[in-house]
Amino acid sequence: MSANRQFLLARRPSGRVTHDDFALRETPVPEPGPGEALVRNLLLSFDPTQRVWITDVPQYLPPVQIGEVMRAYGLGRVEQSNDPKLPVGTLVFGMTGWQDYVVGSSRGMNAFTPLPPNLSVPQETMLGVLGPTGFSAYFGMEIGAPKAGETVVVSAAAGAVGSVAGQIAKIHGCRAVGLAGSAEKCEWLTGELGFDAAVNYKAADWKKQLRAACPKGVDIDFENVGGPIMEAVFNMLNLRARVVLCGLISGYNETEDESSRANLSPLLVKRVRLEGFIILDYAPRFGEAAAQLGKWLAEGKLKHRETVIEGLENAPETLNRLFDGEKIGKLMLRIA
Repeated sequence: MSANRQFLLARRPSGRVTHDDFALRETPVPEPGPGEALVRNLLLSFDPTQRVWITDVPQYLPPVQIGEVMRAYGLGRVEQSNDPKLPVGTLVFGMTGWQDYVVGSSRGMNAFTPLPPNLSVPQETMLGVLGPTGFSAYFGMEIGAPKAGETVVVSAAAGAVGSVAGQIAKIHGCRAVGLAGSAEKCEWLTGELGFDAAVNYKAADWKKQLRAACPKGVDIDFENVGGPIMEAVFNMLNLRARVVLCGLISGYNETEDESSRANLSPLLVKRVRLEGFIILDYAPRFGEAAAQLGKWLAEGKLKHRETVIEGLENAPETLNRLFDGEKIGKLMLRIA
């Protein structure tokens, strides 16, 4: 390829993103400088946090600026290299962005991480359950400190992180209850992943179903959604329960983020511990997480699914799929 296609942020979106929020341009393929490598993007990860990155509200990373390449994690292959730690042909993971090619190195804040040679699992698995998706579930459940016999409720349970978090709860001997947006997703949770119960939050009586699925209350809320779902779970929390705040996806497309707020009085009355986390804080322990998740995967204790979209040109629509519920498991886009 003689050109590098790039999606640049053209304006701050209001609500759902559109193609007009981005500018697609072609530039020459960049040349790696001393100590750098040229990486061709193969797979892009799509995560709810990307919608947060293009707002101008305070966040854990600087917002993507107007005119900058849209930020995203990805998996790619080294095509040229002046970095001895990234030889040509190496598969790497890192902040690649919505583009065909990116230049980087094995050092610094946004360093590329080389993946093990001769991988025995698909690339999609490395970007999903054995990548940031699995890491978020692994460290989030560590915060929740599950104990055998406890009830764990996972919102957005058919999503990338939620589906793994619920299975980790089962590995620890807990009762896992998931919330998802369709009968198909609920069936996948209970039929294939081993959740004890799944509730379709689009059903008219979903709150009644949730109470029935948690007859002993809720000990751990693995919260991905916010809004009415979070509030319903808060009202079912047991004494000394734990809330793991992984995300608030229900409010990411809202101009006024009222939908992610909830009445906090149950947390006070029940002496609940709530802790939010950002997966980047755990970067030094990613190797530990990958090893344990890989062991569970090999033992058949973890199952996963990916929804893969084809073509860089479809990146804006792919981002919207996170909020429309048009996917199961990990959402990613294949570029090359």
